[in-house]
Amino acid sequence: MCDVRKLAVRLVLAGLAVGLLAGAFAPANAQTTQTQTQTQKKKKRTQETHVHHETNATRLARIHQTIEDTYSHRYEIFGGGGYLRFRSGDYTKKNNEITWASALNYYLNPKLAIVGDARGSFGYAHALINNPYGVYKPQINEYTFMGGASYRFYATEKVAVSAQALGGVGWGIFSGGSKQIPGPLLGLWNDGIRPAFSLGVSADYNIYPNFAVRITPTWVGTDFVGANGSSLQSNMGFNAGVIYRFGRR
Repeated sequence: MCDVRKLAVRLVLAGLAVGLLAGAFAPANAQTTQTQTQTQKKKKRTQETHVHHETNATRLARIHQTIEDTYSHRYEIFGGGGYLRFRSGDYTKKNNEITWASALNYYLNPKLAIVGDARGSFGYAHALINNPYGVYKPQINEYTFMGGASYRFYATEKVAVSAQALGGVGWGIFSGGSKQIPGPLLGLWNDGIRPAFSLGVSADYNIYPNFAVRITPTWVGTDFVGANGSSLQSNMGFNAGVIYRFGRR
């Protein structure tokens, strides 16, 4: 019996000793595990940041290369159509006209270009009311052939904005749709070739480096002659169309 009691006491003491040892080492093990977890998380964040930086660097390099490819072309052809609000005579109301437009740009550098421009406009003039010929809405046509310069002052991967100034001649046909009645007898301008000018601001949206769409609000000044002599006609409108770029500087 005495031996059994001694054995029980020894087992109790051994259990207490094991519990004390476990309690002593448990915090250390937990702290070690927590430290390892934090280290792994920090390492993962560092790797993710590094990958993110590499992704941004790649994206910026791609954008820079696209900009370089887009605006390093030497030639740019534009074609499209639009609208013009035209003054057809000294005392007539302005009329609406449909237009076509084309241009060729030769770029000296990514910003500055020499421009050749040709346009045509077609509409029906508002002739003088109660004129003796009974012609009140004759068809009229104007064509302009101009040259000048364009300057691209804003350029990104997808969008570019440029301004242009042009000068040349305008050819007006104001008697072709009036049963051969001279234009001044209907309150319109004389047929003929006269000076013409244009100012515009173009906004381009690039679909590919060599292909874009463009819209250009424009002012067109003409100097056709009427019954009271020549005068500056101030006409507003816009052109819209597509651009094709080719050639490399």
